[in-house]
Amino acid sequence: MQNPRKEMVSQLHNFCAAGDLPKLSALLSHSSSIINETAKNGWSALMFGARNGHFEVVKILLEKGCDKSLVNKSKQTALDIAKFWGHKHIVNLLANSKGGPRPQFFTSNEGEQDIFFCSTFLDRKSNKRTDTDWLKAKQMQNSSVYLLFSNLHPLVNLIGSKDSLREPEIKLCRLGYEEVKEYLSKPDEVSLVFLGVEKHLNSQHPAVNSVTGGQDDGLIAWFVINVEKISTDQFEKKHEGCYFLQPPMPAFMQLAYKEAGILAQARSVLAWHSRYKFCPTCGSGTIIEEGGYKRTCLKEGCPSLQGVHNTSYPRVDPVVIMLVIHPDGNQCLLGRQKRFPPGMFSCLAGFIEPGESIDDAVRREVEEESGVKVGHVQYVSCQPWPMPSSLMIGCLAVAISTEIRVDKIEIEEARWFTREQVVDSVMKGNHRLFSVPPRQAIAHQLIKHWIGMNSNL
Repeated sequence: MQNPRKEMVSQLHNFCAAGDLPKLSALLSHSSSIINETAKNGWSALMFGARNGHFEVVKILLEKGCDKSLVNKSKQTALDIAKFWGHKHIVNLLANSKGGPRPQFFTSNEGEQDIFFCSTFLDRKSNKRTDTDWLKAKQMQNSSVYLLFSNLHPLVNLIGSKDSLREPEIKLCRLGYEEVKEYLSKPDEVSLVFLGVEKHLNSQHPAVNSVTGGQDDGLIAWFVINVEKISTDQFEKKHEGCYFLQPPMPAFMQLAYKEAGILAQARSVLAWHSRYKFCPTCGSGTIIEEGGYKRTCLKEGCPSLQGVHNTSYPRVDPVVIMLVIHPDGNQCLLGRQKRFPPGMFSCLAGFIEPGESIDDAVRREVEEESGVKVGHVQYVSCQPWPMPSSLMIGCLAVAISTEIRVDKIEIEEARWFTREQVVDSVMKGNHRLFSVPPRQAIAHQLIKHWIGMNSNL
């Protein structure tokens, strides 16, 4: 016969896992002392509720005094578990209630806001893209900021000296209207895109625009221009260390995080303009409208002028990138392409096909490239990738087979690596066996995410 107290604890955990509020409330009404009792694996009632996404269960347990700082045998709190399974409403509830630790495998510099090419300090102000008068006034405003690209390469400044103790910084070169107005006078030769406005106001009160004579709303607008060929001489004289940053990889990785987000937006839209100068529907010429976010066909009667057509707007190409986890939970699958630096392995990746879900794309790409079959797929985070305009959708995938059969077309090698080997390479910097992409790449973040996980989730 099972000990009566152990049986009640088992019932408590079952009710929390199933989200059975009436039975949970009834049990706690006469047996509240068992609320923090744990199972053999160290799991508490709060962990079972968090694992299965039962918000009301978690709320009641917290109100009854459940200890959210408890850790199971894999050193995970209820907050860790909720965050892993993507139950954001429960994460917020646990994180904002008094007491308790922060998640163990999500630190402040590993969140979505710190993924390279994601962060920005601009508000896109998409509602202003059709306001031509406002855009024209902002283009001539002294406070407006212009970024300059030549053949999709951004003009940057090298801030600081290599002789100083601090590492030199590379920043996007911020130009004013007077420095770019000669290019704006040739709209047929340049692509102009409105990026947005700075999220903080430049002024608390409207002022007079010294260029247009109109009232200034205090918003600092940002634009980007792409010109085919430019001599850097005039800019080098005014901006010391000024040059066009190339090639894209790995040069773009040198930018600061928040400026990288602006670069991703600017380069992706400019790349679209460079590839779609003519109407994809009828082949006629097009003009740029809506602040650079639409190309309109010039041929009267073109079908693209009727209704909304995706050929008229910037495209984004979805790509799945996945870290495949061995069924034992302690190995991951990494592959390498011929173009990779010697010894570098990364997550598998591939484009999503029309009519395909993210989960199915993950399963198809993994099997095509490595021969490994995948079952459960879990989304982790995403990353814009402006080479030229992809969206990398980062996932974890659990393998249901382990035999590797590389196709030799997409990748040249794939191997299972143990957690210890990955930790040795990524966290300790020992690249004797292999290396992974830099920290700015989502592949690196997926691998670090897995390192911080435990199999008991």
